[in-house]
Amino acid sequence: MACMHDHSCEDHNCASDWSLYKNIDLSKASALNESVAGSVKSVFKPWEQRLNSSEGFLESNEGDPELLVFIPFTTDVKIKSISIVGGAEGKSPSKMRAFINRDGIDFSDAQNMTPVQEWDLVENLQGVLEYQTRYSRFQSVASLTLHFPDNFGAESTQIYYIGLRGEATQLKRDVVATIVYEVMPNPSDHKTPTDGGGLSHVE
Repeated sequence: MACMHDHSCEDHNCASDWSLYKNIDLSKASALNESVAGSVKSVFKPWEQRLNSSEGFLESNEGDPELLVFIPFTTDVKIKSISIVGGAEGKSPSKMRAFINRDGIDFSDAQNMTPVQEWDLVENLQGVLEYQTRYSRFQSVASLTLHFPDNFGAESTQIYYIGLRGEATQLKRDVVATIVYEVMPNPSDHKTPTDGGGLSHVE
């Protein structure tokens, strides 16, 4: 659940390097059951500002802890992990369910649909934990919808930060398309590009 590396992320700034914050289309991000309209936009911020609540936070309506957060991207992305910083005194979400490329779903849809993945959350007030995705399922993500059905017993749910780590895929898709195009005119030639040729994972 924590960072998978054998070094301090504070020193190496790895979470910041892989942050998808810059790929989020903030103008179209939205949430259902938010007590203050538009407040969902305040939870998306650079990793190093994850504990900064001066610009506000997302909170559900009193007596109804459920939240549904829609996160569109400016380009397709691959998502490696998700980090959530919730409120204290039972106001942190206790469960998270993820849906991919499902625009416009409501609470009824979210409750009845099978998520791509779901997690039991712990209170992560300092933002030191991240939840790994089943990476093969989180490829070519144009939008991510996160469903938070409940919290740790409070009347409302608070979220101060949603952080996503991964990488954009647009450039790589262009390269793949070029390789396929160049190979296709020779159907009798069974040579294929070497595994990952030119598309290796950047460390």
